Parts: sequence; C-alpha cells; structure tokens
Amino acid sequence: MNFIISGGTGFIGKYLSESLHRQGHHTYILTRSLSDKRNTTDTTYINYDYAADKLPSIEGVINLAGESLFGYWSQKKKEEIIKSRLEATNAIVTLIKNLKSKPSVFISGSAVGYYGYSEDLIFTEATTHPGKDFLAEVAVQWEEAAQHVEKMNIRTIYARFGIVLGQEGSFPLMSLPVKLFLGGKIGNGEQWMSWIHIKDAVGLIEYCLLNPQLSGPVNITAPNPKRNKDFMKIMSQMLNRPYWFPAPAAIVHAAIGEMGQLVTKGQFVLPQAALDQGFEFTFPKLKDALKDLTKDTSAPKLIQRKN
Repeated sequence: MNFIISGGTGFIGKYLSESLHRQGHHTYILTRSLSDKRNTTDTTYINYDYAADKLPSIEGVINLAGESLFGYWSQKKKEEIIKSRLEATNAIVTLIKNLKSKPSVFISGSAVGYYGYSEDLIFTEATTHPGKDFLAEVAVQWEEAAQHVEKMNIRTIYARFGIVLGQEGSFPLMSLPVKLFLGGKIGNGEQWMSWIHIKDAVGLIEYCLLNPQLSGPVNITAPNPKRNKDFMKIMSQMLNRPYWFPAPAAIVHAAIGEMGQLVTKGQFVLPQAALDQGFEFTFPKLKDALKDLTKDTSAPKLIQRKN
C-alpha cells in the first residue's frame, strides 16, 4: 500500500516510515525542500504543492508536521508553533481534496496537551472539554483544521501524543541530568507524565491505519502514567545514578520560561480507545520501557505487528 506522511523525516515519522517499509509499503514523504532529498525504492519525496493526479492510489495519510515545541516560547515562537501546524494541515487538506481516489484514513497529529493540566483528573478520549492554556489552544486549532478531511467522509483520527520515549526527541534531554548525577524530581514531582515507548507509538499509529473501528481522538500513550517523582526515580535506577537533586519549578521557569510547563505540569491520560479495541502494548510499564531504552543507545528496532 501507499501512504503519505508529513513530518516523515522527524523523530516519529522516520520510525513510522521505516516500519511501513519493512511491511512492504511505500511512503510519500511531504517536505518543503527537495534539494537534499533522494528517492529510494520505498520512499518518494514530494513537496506540498505536488500534483495530486500524479500520485498512485493512496491508502492513508499521516500528518506529523509542525515546529518543535522545544525552545524559548517567545511570542514569535508561539506563533510559529501554531502557524506551522495549520499551514501543513491545510496543505494536506487541499491535496486530499484533489485526489481522485480518496484515502480510507487520515491520521492527524495532536497532543495530550489538549486536556490541559491536572494532578487529580483522569483524561480519556471521552473528555470533550479542552484546557485553557497555550498547548491546549494549539491542539484545538490543529484538530479543527483536520476536521475538513473528516467532512469528506474519510475516517479521521486525531492522534493525541504523550511523551514519546526513544533515542531522539525528549528522552535524551530528560535523561541527561540523571547521567550527570543531577537526577531528581522536577517541581513538586506530583505532576503526571503520560508517556509511550516509540515502538508502541509507531505500532499504535499502524493499528489506527488498519483498524476501521478506530476514529476520532486516540490517545497515543501507555496505559500506566507516572508522576514525575516516580518517573525520575525509575530512570535513575535504570541508569544506575543517584536520585537526590530536585529542580524547583521556579528555577526551571527562570531558565527556560513558559516552556517549563512541559516538565513542571502534566496530565493523567489513558489510551482508552486503543485498549477498548484490543491493542497490546509491548511496553505498558515504564520500568520495562526505560530498561529497553537504556540498554542500547542505538536506534530501536521496531516490532512488526499482526492486526
């Protein structure tokens, strides 16, 4: 089958594309610059204004493009975070409109930030009221842009990603203080961290592609969130480092500004939609996930799943 992926050269998109290739599929990677890209037997790079009538039949489209959240959240950075997601999604909507044969499924990236922050509430896909902070605003606007595809009667999934753990992304930054013997809770340590191993994130995206029973919001998280104090303690154990150096929230925010809420606040999110459909996690427990990631610094080998 043929799949279109935006953000296909990013952390998640790269592993997803490689996994699809191993199963015999071809990926068309949407990119804004073709100058440094080279097509292969299983990958074709196309720009966002590529002529739709030149594409073969497309089974699914996965939208993962967007400006990184990492960096100081100046007003300009915030505008770019939202703008990049809306522009990419709107371009994909136009591309899908122009396809003669429509894909059977569209997966659009979003985030658990949709739910806002809480130390007490449990969020599932049944939660319909978004939070009121910046990240919730980003997720709401991102999903609203993707709804134009759903209105074409195409099965649409809003993939609300939690913290994706792998050898790229946020995990290397999270583990660095621990490796430097500076590991400890962040803030009061009570904030929830809704995480998922990269292997399960990719496996769940593929499950969404091939399972017609799934539609609407799908939380891309493991079924066992952890409070920050417990997350950091387990990470310290896996890296054989002490757990003793707390980072007060005030210091975190002084150092990196508003972006600090990514680590000082959180939410307890359950992947109820995936669990209800029988998806089996390879790493449902944090200790096993971190053990896998810390035993080998090379890129993880993805597991092929039978659906």
